[in-house]
Amino acid sequence: MEQKNVVVLMLIASVLFGAIGGAATSLAVLNQENSEEALIKKFYLTENAVLVSPHSLRIKMDKGINDYILVDLRSKEEYEEGHIVGAINIPAYDDKATPTNNTARIIAEFSKLPKDKDIIVYCYSTSCMTGRKIGKLLAENEIYVKHLGIGWNEWRYYWNLWNHPWEFNTTNSSDYIVSGKEPGVPKIKNESTVCAVGGC
Repeated sequence: MEQKNVVVLMLIASVLFGAIGGAATSLAVLNQENSEEALIKKFYLTENAVLVSPHSLRIKMDKGINDYILVDLRSKEEYEEGHIVGAINIPAYDDKATPTNNTARIIAEFSKLPKDKDIIVYCYSTSCMTGRKIGKLLAENEIYVKHLGIGWNEWRYYWNLWNHPWEFNTTNSSDYIVSGKEPGVPKIKNESTVCAVGGC
């Protein structure tokens, strides 16, 4: 009888020590995953997976590469006033000032887009949260989009702010902007000077 009790105690002790050891290991892994270095690594992995450089986008436009779909999230009226050439409009706004509550429409429209191309969204400006909120909504519905590193305002009104100084005289924002209901087609350029010196 005593031997049976010893075996039971040993089994209980093994289970307890195993649980304590597992918990300690989990805490150590969790602490390691939340270390400053791990968080920095996750940040840059995420940034590189999500953000699209406007220079990279412009190179693709200049070369006629169409492995992406650019989506303008601003209102229909703002889109028609002017948008980045080639962008389609899936408005996240009912009008200039009213964010839409019709998330089902947005999800439905994005779900119809080709799966073999990168979907890149943009809104008003670099700091605009609309693209991030729509990206989150879509990701929760297993639709994954990328985010243009700048918005309409920077693309249209601050061309020289995000371009290299040597590009100021070789590129012109008006070549990359259209107005109206149609997306427009980027003009293929024979020689792209984008990122030619030193890369992007």
